[in-house]
Amino acid sequence: MKRELDIAILSDVHLGTYGCHARELLNYLKSIKPAMLILNGDFIDMWQFRKRYFPKEHIQVIQRILKMSASGTKVYYITGNHDDLLRRYSDFSSGNIHLRDKLILNLKGQNYWIFHGDIFDLFIRYSPFISRIGGKGYDWLIRLNRFINKLRRFMGMSQMSFAKKVKYRVKEAVKFISDFENTALKLAAEEDYDYVICGHIHRPQMRAEEVKGKKVTYLNSGDWVENLTALEYNWGRWSIYEYDEADFQYVNPILSVKEAREDADEEVVASPSVEEVFLEIIRKPVEGKQSAG
Repeated sequence: MKRELDIAILSDVHLGTYGCHARELLNYLKSIKPAMLILNGDFIDMWQFRKRYFPKEHIQVIQRILKMSASGTKVYYITGNHDDLLRRYSDFSSGNIHLRDKLILNLKGQNYWIFHGDIFDLFIRYSPFISRIGGKGYDWLIRLNRFINKLRRFMGMSQMSFAKKVKYRVKEAVKFISDFENTALKLAAEEDYDYVICGHIHRPQMRAEEVKGKKVTYLNSGDWVENLTALEYNWGRWSIYEYDEADFQYVNPILSVKEAREDADEEVVASPSVEEVFLEIIRKPVEGKQSAG
């Protein structure tokens, strides 16, 4: 049985990079049935498209989301810095899929401000070329980390993420970010929002603060490169979902037949080109009522 959710939020999936855990994300997406799915930036890593790495599992993630939208899930794709090329199409809608730079919601009388968060990142904002070089280096670091962790598992040792450690040290050294969470909380309070939801920094978080006499809650959905996390909203409460491979080890014979049929429908023979991925997201007709969202 799929878990029914009011809202699921993903960010920083980075499809098209070696660090993306697309298989695990596909498992997660198959396990949920959200009324609304929010992709809060850096879903597809367009900075890295030149290397033409886009394996079957990555395109299957896109196809799964398109299938969810055709089945009634309202999908909001919020642009981030790694998919900023899509910002020229902001406010585009097709069926249940909506492309936005930010999203404002009201849930149970409380105002939500949802955006990727790269606007806070002065390093990327003013030095995009340098940041792109750093992104490629980080991508290779993730691959090296995976190889080392395979060796560590073989030797009976626990896994480690030196990529995460290096990432935060480098970001700190170049002043990559200046108190991201506090900045988000402060601006949300000034704009009279009760909740602010971001991605970008690959750090899942739930944090409530009193800012200038107003209670504001900061949420971050994390990523699918290091943490494999999502935000889930159900029954009026938020929680951070953490992927656990053990949850997907047992295979129900009856359900597996159904999933095998679904997987066959999503089978991809060859990796798509950049243009084909754009068409898949932006221009492919999706069943459902046209809405500006």
